[in-house]
Amino acid sequence: MGNGLLQSIADNVVFVLVCVGVAVGLFAIAYAAEKYVYKRDGITERILSTRKITMIGLFSALAMILHIFDFPVLFLAPGFYKLDFSEIPALVGAFAFGPVAGVMIEFCKILLKLVVKGTSTAFVGDLANFVIGCSLVLPASIIYMFKKTRKIAVIACLAGSLVMAVFGTAFNGVYLLPAFSKLFGMPLDAIIAAGAEINGNINNITSFVCFAVAPINIIKSAAASAVTLVIYKPLSPFLKNAHVPAGRKAADHVKNVTQ
Repeated sequence: MGNGLLQSIADNVVFVLVCVGVAVGLFAIAYAAEKYVYKRDGITERILSTRKITMIGLFSALAMILHIFDFPVLFLAPGFYKLDFSEIPALVGAFAFGPVAGVMIEFCKILLKLVVKGTSTAFVGDLANFVIGCSLVLPASIIYMFKKTRKIAVIACLAGSLVMAVFGTAFNGVYLLPAFSKLFGMPLDAIIAAGAEINGNINNITSFVCFAVAPINIIKSAAASAVTLVIYKPLSPFLKNAHVPAGRKAADHVKNVTQ
């Protein structure tokens, strides 16, 4: 019994360290990309200005509300897989305020959700939502940051959606499902069997993530991208007019807002 307890503690410590490492890595990528563009464009303000932090808080709250109202998609996957549209505020915020803001919105969303609702998946689902959400928001916002036009926004959303579909599927199969099985105490065979009851093509981890997980990620990314592309242009003047980065020429800023 003592050995089992120690193993459980060790498993949770390893999982927490993985969560911290992933979060730090994502922040580092976002910061490096944004710092490069700031240097290229001669922007002198801080990446996290007071206004940005305020807007990150607002978008995080909106994302948390959408995340709380998640729901199972029982015709695609077992009930512990749920669909939500919390990536919409994160993607809009990332387009408006940069990749660092996007990652912070995803991170704060999860913290707020844990405070309000707790976890039902031994924190594995929460890590999944954060990492896979960032796999859409981060590449899309980095691409858009380099050239803010309507065409690039579409390309950015398509690229982010592709990364989310591929990475989210692989990350589930390689790490998240085994971690969920170990921490939640549900054998992998039982998870696969639950998927097989919904889709007869599911008979192993690979087919599970391809037929159950990938469709959910595709739906999430497509919905977030479509809504963002529709609402971002009308919202962008409001979001940006009071936030002209120091060092950037006013004419350049006006051009970015109107494109």
